[in-house]
Amino acid sequence: MSQQKLFNVAVVGATGAVGEQIIGLLEKRDFPIAELKLLSSARSAGTKLTFKGKEYTVEEATPDSFTGVEIALFSAGGDVSKALAPHAVEHGAVCIDNTNAYRMDPDTPLVVPEVNLDKVNEHKGIIANPNCSTIQLVAALKPLQDRYGISRIIVSTYQAVSGAGSRAIDELLRQTREVLDGNEPNPDILPVGSLPVKHQIAFNAIPQIDKFQENGYTLEEMKMVRETKKIMDDESIDVTATCVRIPVVYGHSESVYVELKNDYELEDVKNLLADAPGVVLVDDPAGQRYPLATDAAGKPEVFVGRLRRDLGHARGLNLWIVSDNLLKGAAWNAVQIAEFIAIEKE
Repeated sequence: MSQQKLFNVAVVGATGAVGEQIIGLLEKRDFPIAELKLLSSARSAGTKLTFKGKEYTVEEATPDSFTGVEIALFSAGGDVSKALAPHAVEHGAVCIDNTNAYRMDPDTPLVVPEVNLDKVNEHKGIIANPNCSTIQLVAALKPLQDRYGISRIIVSTYQAVSGAGSRAIDELLRQTREVLDGNEPNPDILPVGSLPVKHQIAFNAIPQIDKFQENGYTLEEMKMVRETKKIMDDESIDVTATCVRIPVVYGHSESVYVELKNDYELEDVKNLLADAPGVVLVDDPAGQRYPLATDAAGKPEVFVGRLRRDLGHARGLNLWIVSDNLLKGAAWNAVQIAEFIAIEKE
């Protein structure tokens, strides 16, 4: 019996929310690691992290950090990926990038394993992880596209503050305490953007995620539009999105309306989703069972429910999609890709 091949792995952004999830999944999944290198900004360098009982010192990520690295998982922001991923590739690493840096690059595959795993082998050194809200959307809709075809998608998201990082989590918790204590909350983080204007997130909903674009949509909304078309490999699908930040720590929720190209039976759609890889159907209105962010938190699957035929369009379908934005929406999707690469290289 041949010995399992081990890989030299680097995690860039190791001290961030997604980086910590990646490290935890690599340990939980017993990923075949020979050497592990944990990298971060200069500010976080020197931090001590534990992996499989061994203490590691986080190092500053530089162009020379990738000597001998075979798989590099990036989650330290787009500017870092643009600056360092090419150096990692030059050193022979396959990069799995969890930022927006390369998602729409025509030479970079944008991969959700349950949807288009075959695209992995088209990489030229970098594989892009889609936006968290896009991942759960396409994982649920791909089976419908394959069976019926999709002409239009309208999605409204209700996104957890963890998508904006650990400081946003701290802000939500702090503001909640301030409001409950009868004090005026002091917004400092959300919405993330270039303007100094900030809004209360505790007991509120902020209809802005990322910066506004010239067309009136935010960058988050345009990510969903562009990425969905690329992953589904169909530029003809009409996609529109409204992305909202809500006071939930983990788990993005989405209200989705789709127009299918062909007629469908609702029970057939439910059976299709119940059998879809990585999807869990939770659809029991009589028992008041449907996907909840609190139930999805900490789980790797995409949860779908509230399926109902649209009242005004014969081929319209409404559904509710929920997933942990740090797991399937980021870390788990990246580790799934890494596992596939590891198998391919054995």
